[in-house]
Amino acid sequence: MTIGEIVAEDYRTAAIFEKHGIDFCCGGKIPLATICASKAIDLACIAREIEDAKSTPVTRSENYAGWSLSFLIDYIINNHHTYLNENTKPIAVYARKIASVHGGNHHEVVQISTIFDKLAGDLVEHLREEEDVFFPAVKRAEAAIKENAKPEERDLETIQRSLAKLSREHEVVGDAIHRIRHLARGFEIPVGVCNTFAVTYRKLNDFEDDIHKHVHLENNILFPKAAQL
Repeated sequence: MTIGEIVAEDYRTAAIFEKHGIDFCCGGKIPLATICASKAIDLACIAREIEDAKSTPVTRSENYAGWSLSFLIDYIINNHHTYLNENTKPIAVYARKIASVHGGNHHEVVQISTIFDKLAGDLVEHLREEEDVFFPAVKRAEAAIKENAKPEERDLETIQRSLAKLSREHEVVGDAIHRIRHLARGFEIPVGVCNTFAVTYRKLNDFEDDIHKHVHLENNILFPKAAQL
């Protein structure tokens, strides 16, 4: 199985991959055995960890793969889109502030601010495409199928076109997040910096965590199920 398929089947396994530094959202299409070989991780060991994570009872709230597309879409909007709308601009302001104050001694924060500003702009258009174009088409198509009717051809064409576009944009988002983490050295807060610097790194770390789950739900669950429509 691929990383994405494992996490889509049971989200509790995401913590295992995060612990080992394995990307389960944008890099979710890679088979487990392949990624273990590339990172020199013992396959049998991580397999045991995965089984241990799956051994506890699963709650309905974690069964994302079992949700209808419409319910999953509403969850993504209400949780992840709301998070981005509320936090992206403030984080960008924080990043620009520490770049102006600490950029002389910490050149990386200048690059981080530039990358995040570009990412913030890209996400505005990305969320608009999802909420105004892709999500409504998926909901209409799913509703038609539930009524034993044929979905509108224009909706199916919209879904196919948006899937390709949104998947490409996720790759760009994932690359930006990886670069920020690398520049920030895993968000380790340097000695002697101000509180604003520390808060910015914590917010960037939280932002990364939210993006990982957000993209996972779309790349590994929503998009494949929408493609089947």
